[in-house]
Amino acid sequence: MRKVYVAGHRGMVGGAILRRLRDRRAAGEALELVTRTHAELNLTDQAAVRDFMQAEKPDVVILAAAKVGGIHANNTYPADFIYENLMIECNVIHQAFATGVKHLLQLGSSCIYPREASQPMREDALLTGVLEPTNEPYAVAKITGIKLCESYNRQHGVDYRSVMPTNLYGPGDNFHPENSHVLPALIRRFHEAQRDGLDEVVIWGTGKPRREFLHVDDMAQASLFVLDLSRDVYDANTQPMLSHINVGCGTDISIAELATLVAKVTGFSGRITQDTSKPDGTMRKLMDVSRLADMGWRASVGLEDGIRETYAWFLDQAGTDLRAK
Repeated sequence: MRKVYVAGHRGMVGGAILRRLRDRRAAGEALELVTRTHAELNLTDQAAVRDFMQAEKPDVVILAAAKVGGIHANNTYPADFIYENLMIECNVIHQAFATGVKHLLQLGSSCIYPREASQPMREDALLTGVLEPTNEPYAVAKITGIKLCESYNRQHGVDYRSVMPTNLYGPGDNFHPENSHVLPALIRRFHEAQRDGLDEVVIWGTGKPRREFLHVDDMAQASLFVLDLSRDVYDANTQPMLSHINVGCGTDISIAELATLVAKVTGFSGRITQDTSKPDGTMRKLMDVSRLADMGWRASVGLEDGIRETYAWFLDQAGTDLRAK
């Protein structure tokens, strides 16, 4: 029986991975699943992580824990973002190694790539240019996570892997009006406009920037796919110092098109206008997912279907004040 520790199981991605692992266990796979809440285990506390790893001795570690947030949060709390994410990665990865864990998967972010990276962004674009300033501290921490895994692999012969997802959405997302990412923010904004009978929704910028979106269930499936790859297959498709793997759907959509799609899903029939005094940000962020496709995995959840499922989850979780006026 394999003992698998999922760090960050209450987050959107960690929760999706845990659901899939539970499905595997229910189907007969011999798995013991280990989780801890933040109250039970503070991953920034080195001694606490050491004691936990020594007590549990997992066979596999999935590192989905991170401090995350949108542009506003990253700009407001840059020290928190770099410190907490560095500490989580250093503690979990090192203490996993110290306990004898041979297999580890850590999840990163597409923000590791330079602001002006060629599109679609290939894995070898890493460290070839200047990062996006608004989330540089978070990106530096995530790059460090990749290099930690690669360094432990090279020096100690363990099998620590990294996957870099594109923009994720789905059940468990953050719909906070200030700190959420673009898709959940639009879902909430259009829902509230439809609920309140408004005839207009204003979106930031020109609507021309293009973004890629991957459903979190696809991300969970891809993560376990990469984790399950044989060492020979993984090594044949990566390099010792360029070992991370992009995860995305390989297609993108403009923010204006996305807004129209969210309006359709939420039932909003008013006008959609652009506030061009607001910044557009990076004009395009699309992942090159050919490395993962060559190994046999592709996304399966269509964007409209995924938004409908996410909106249904939002309505189910929302309080009375959000569901009805």
